[in-house]
Amino acid sequence: MNIQEYFGRISYNEPHKDADLQTLTAVFQHHIQTIPFENLSMHCGEAIELDLQSTYNKIVRKKRGGWCLETNHLLFWALQELGYDVCILGANSYEPAEKGYCTEINHILLKVVIEGDSYIVDAGFGGAYQMWQPLMLISGKDQPQAPGIFHLMEDDGTWYFEKVKRKHYIPEHSNNDFPDTPELGNIRKIYRFTLEPRHIDDFQELNAYLQACPDNILRKKSICTLQTTNGLLALVGWSLTEMKYNYTEGMDLVNITTLTDEEVEKTLKDKFSIVLENKLVP
Repeated sequence: MNIQEYFGRISYNEPHKDADLQTLTAVFQHHIQTIPFENLSMHCGEAIELDLQSTYNKIVRKKRGGWCLETNHLLFWALQELGYDVCILGANSYEPAEKGYCTEINHILLKVVIEGDSYIVDAGFGGAYQMWQPLMLISGKDQPQAPGIFHLMEDDGTWYFEKVKRKHYIPEHSNNDFPDTPELGNIRKIYRFTLEPRHIDDFQELNAYLQACPDNILRKKSICTLQTTNGLLALVGWSLTEMKYNYTEGMDLVNITTLTDEEVEKTLKDKFSIVLENKLVP
């Protein structure tokens, strides 16, 4: 494992003398724009091993992506190598259909401390709720970024990560002026977490469960999302979504295309730079 090889994977060639916020932000943005959030392994009959060597080989050497347990673990290692004070945290994601948070921890994220200030860094949520910059660990402060306005709320030791929704303009729809889920108001709850430090081994059971349980979204859908310089790409099953953030003030442009089986493989290669070793069943 080699930090320069990781830098090559994320196309990062800037100076990195200091473990400062500027370097953290640059590394993080390169990471999310080159490493897809994807769960394709479980739809290709491949087991996902939760150890750093396996993750490194898969993402850095085989040029694949990964889900939160993999991509955030790899980022954790890289930030440690660069001298950052970084630790792993566990989170409970919000399930809109259930209108509540998962009872069990099902997500990991990172906390980085720089000169006494704490930041939340998460490269593993994917889609339109993926932060683009580290978030200051401060309660109640709006933190605008290209994908939208994020904020963290703290209540009795539990932190809540949320995003202000933006409207979507979808050209082929006649009724274009609507947010993603209007009935739930204009705040999208994403997950809650505490600041209790975790170890990657704490998530071995979760890693096995998510691959085996037929009811979770990662088993039901093949997902591959990647942040771009002005929006995101998302391939879910046979549906390719291309989103451009802030196409007009407060509104994102969304184009949705339905692909054939042959186009899925080509799209993964052309748009996500992923070549799979085994056959994908979308």
